[in-house]
Amino acid sequence: MQPVRRSTLIAQVTEQLRDEIRSGNWPVGTRIPTEPELSELTGTGRNTVREAVQALVHSGLLERRQGSGTFVLADSEVSGTLGKYFAGAHERDVLELRQSLDVTAAGLAAQRRDDSDIETLRGLLDDRITAWESADLHTAIAADIALHRGIVAASHNRVYLEFYDSLLPAIEATVLKHVSATGAAFHDEHSSLVEAVIAGDADRAVGAARCFFDELLAGYANER
Repeated sequence: MQPVRRSTLIAQVTEQLRDEIRSGNWPVGTRIPTEPELSELTGTGRNTVREAVQALVHSGLLERRQGSGTFVLADSEVSGTLGKYFAGAHERDVLELRQSLDVTAAGLAAQRRDDSDIETLRGLLDDRITAWESADLHTAIAADIALHRGIVAASHNRVYLEFYDSLLPAIEATVLKHVSATGAAFHDEHSSLVEAVIAGDADRAVGAARCFFDELLAGYANER
């Protein structure tokens, strides 16, 4: 038996953390345990944990946020790489891409949603309403994005969901900018979208999803 080399130990811990993300135990958008907690969970030192976390930051799976902790940015290296690319993309281009994904996914979700999806979407809609009433802008935006992601998940298209997850940081930045400037909440529109998906009305769901982007894209109408 050979002594465990430090580099090998870091690789083992990195893979353990990656497994937590891939398995869904640490969903996209959630904060992972702190370094002391990870040290205890893995039975390794904080330096080892720190380097393992940093490796996943470099690969695009995790993101360090000053004062808040470390968050799951993507659940695969492909999503992480795309996320880095989208972070530097033009805002209008991201909006147009998101429009295509949201609208198509809404129609698919109306056709494919199951009982579990319906329960989840109703819960996410309620969470969104509650979050907006709290007057905490970041909580409200997180709830808004979670609802739209839930609709994409209800499309049962795994590739769509992974691609959408890679867009989440860019989506958050765009929504934050728009809401900060306008204060628009679109409660009725979101309710109409969810009810159309639940009712299985694909045409109505597509129309409801499309309406969110009219105002967002209006400001870019004259750009070339």
